[in-house]
Amino acid sequence: MLLTSYELGNLTLPNRLVMAPMTRARAVDGKPTEATATYYAQRATAGLIVTEGVHPNAVGQAGPFMPGVHNDEQVEAWRVVTDAVHANGGRIFAQLMHGGRIGHAEVAGHHPVGPSAIAAGTDVFTPTGMEPAPVPRALSAAEVADQVQAFGDAARKAVEAGFDGVELHGANGYLIQQFLSSSANERTDGYGGSISGRIRFAVEAVEAAVDAIGPDRVGIRLSPGGEIQGIVEENVPALYGELLKALPDMAYIHVLATVDDERLMELRKAWPSAFILNPGGQIGPNVSTQEQGERWLANGADLISYGRAYIGNPDLVERFRLGLPLAGADQATWFQTPEGYVDYPSHQH
Repeated sequence: MLLTSYELGNLTLPNRLVMAPMTRARAVDGKPTEATATYYAQRATAGLIVTEGVHPNAVGQAGPFMPGVHNDEQVEAWRVVTDAVHANGGRIFAQLMHGGRIGHAEVAGHHPVGPSAIAAGTDVFTPTGMEPAPVPRALSAAEVADQVQAFGDAARKAVEAGFDGVELHGANGYLIQQFLSSSANERTDGYGGSISGRIRFAVEAVEAAVDAIGPDRVGIRLSPGGEIQGIVEENVPALYGELLKALPDMAYIHVLATVDDERLMELRKAWPSAFILNPGGQIGPNVSTQEQGERWLANGADLISYGRAYIGNPDLVERFRLGLPLAGADQATWFQTPEGYVDYPSHQH
């Protein structure tokens, strides 16, 4: 089933493999490079590519060497990437990732913001190395509205840059999940406290993107119950059950396997449109397999996303098709280095 086609909104995907978003930290001055275009074009046989996290505004930049999509120069640079992917027959969404409290003033000249003034209790990347995450400045209600609108504005910019759509990053401890989290969000206004308050930011951010570019071009990534970067979520089944009910119609939800199979199946049954499952779960060393993907398609997922497997295997679809072994990837070259990016060969070479 992984190699069968699928209709996703207004796109026909030739297979059900999604290249998952992965930070590669190779942007220059907030812009992707020609190597970025090569990197994604090499992997254009994926049914869908979702890019690395792209900040929707300057304060949302989580780390150094990460690209944005909020000014004209960034749009122009991304157009080179999307043109290359489309020329190779691919489809590509931009992942809009607002770091929230995961960030540092040294990264982009802005102090990080969050739902509450609570530090993540973890280290963050800076231009000079790892540093403790600072206590973020709590957003006022008016500023929350500004951050919501940033997702809509960035979605519009992404389509202008040639992307087929956007995925909002609501997972892995970044701003959207910070609002969902009981450990990062201690607000007492309409964006905190009850489940309806904690899901409000996520819902409004998605609505802003949908209003900007239409429902067929918008998805969201979620890691229910995932504990990373200081995140704790209370009453996960109820929290995500209410979130899925409140989200507007859109192309898909992209769920990491951060809860058990029973909970994942409940989410699958609760969501009416496309369901992308990432079997790898929490960020870690494991590489998801073809067998895991086929099992989840049989269990009701529509598409399967692969992250680390795509680093060393630009031709992952063909390797699955032919039953070939997968190449490994050197973790020392995941970020910033010139090697380990566009130099992994296909099986033919």
